[in-house]
Amino acid sequence: MAESATFVWEGTDRQGRKTKGEITSSNPAIAKAELRKQGIVATRVKKKSNGLNFNIGGGVTPADISLFTRQMATMMRAGVPLVQSFEIVADGVDKPKLRTLINAIRTDVSGGNSFASAIRRHPAHFDDLFCNLVDAGEQSGSLETMLDRIATYKEKTEALKAKVKKAMTYPAAVMVVALIVSGILLIKVVPQFEQVFAGFGAELPAFTQMVIRFSEWTQEYWFLVVAGVAGAGFAFMQARRRSEALRNLIDRVSLHIPVMGNIIEKSAIARFARTLSTTFAAGVPLVDALNAVAGAAGNSVYHAAILKVRDDVSTGQQLHFSMRATGVFPNMVIQMVAIGEESGALDSMLEKSATHYETMVDDLVDNLTALMEPMIMSVLGVLIGGLIIAMYLPIFQLGAVVGG
Repeated sequence: MAESATFVWEGTDRQGRKTKGEITSSNPAIAKAELRKQGIVATRVKKKSNGLNFNIGGGVTPADISLFTRQMATMMRAGVPLVQSFEIVADGVDKPKLRTLINAIRTDVSGGNSFASAIRRHPAHFDDLFCNLVDAGEQSGSLETMLDRIATYKEKTEALKAKVKKAMTYPAAVMVVALIVSGILLIKVVPQFEQVFAGFGAELPAFTQMVIRFSEWTQEYWFLVVAGVAGAGFAFMQARRRSEALRNLIDRVSLHIPVMGNIIEKSAIARFARTLSTTFAAGVPLVDALNAVAGAAGNSVYHAAILKVRDDVSTGQQLHFSMRATGVFPNMVIQMVAIGEESGALDSMLEKSATHYETMVDDLVDNLTALMEPMIMSVLGVLIGGLIIAMYLPIFQLGAVVGG
């Protein structure tokens, strides 16, 4: 059941007077219908903002496109005309850039263009796969069904991306924080202890001397370290963007990283199965569907393998045979595809495979998070705890001498 929300509305009453207010409903269309029962013709219905919205000026994200597709599918399934569906969805949008995008599409469609041709004008937000599926839905007269299928595909894909991103960013973020804290200790805290130790008149422990020397070096060259790291990161990103060979190398190496490589592999297989299931179920020919799947693979190893499968299938070879020949697809997926080809339910078997591997990715991410937490705590203990121990060792030694 859809979650209720508060909507702010403006309109006219039975006497034609302008009025406004708030109403609780599940979506703008139902809110307008409820207001109509009360004798109010709503000209604008917008979801009420909950406090500060830090995304209000942000760009249009894939998650926004996923939500837009789901809302359009809901509107059309409810029998709302296409152009009116655009208006209703745009009214409930908080991001100005997303509202502008939807209104631009609505203007094109109301001017006589097809939905597919309208979204092709915005390739930054709608890829070829999205446009081709919408075009297939319009050609077959089942646009609402196709939009529902695309929305499900986008939601699953974005959820999968979020899981992989979570697995990659969590340990990296913690390590960055640890390095920042360590830098502050070395630059600001250790020098204070150094001044105290200067009055001891005794030789400091070797570990403490090493930390003090490292602190002095950090104080003098910290800006070079920061600039070097930032420069190296920028240079790497530029090289990766411009060099296809480097991107391919990174993709190949990433598949062999312990634990993380397993997540990347399973997510690529899940994307393959989900995309091929969606396109094949939409009536797209298998060879054309494999073209779209290759573009959505997300890894150059699987991109090349899928293109090889496409070439084999175009010569008349069965899909599961060509998949097995690549050596990158697991036996389970190959068997599911074989069963689907034999039974004529390939899209269903691929969907089951996609769901299975998406669940596996979810479990692997949870396991990685659980595994990383003690490892991260150990690293933090060594970095920060080591600095603290180095600073207190002379004090402990002095206490032992005084006590003796």
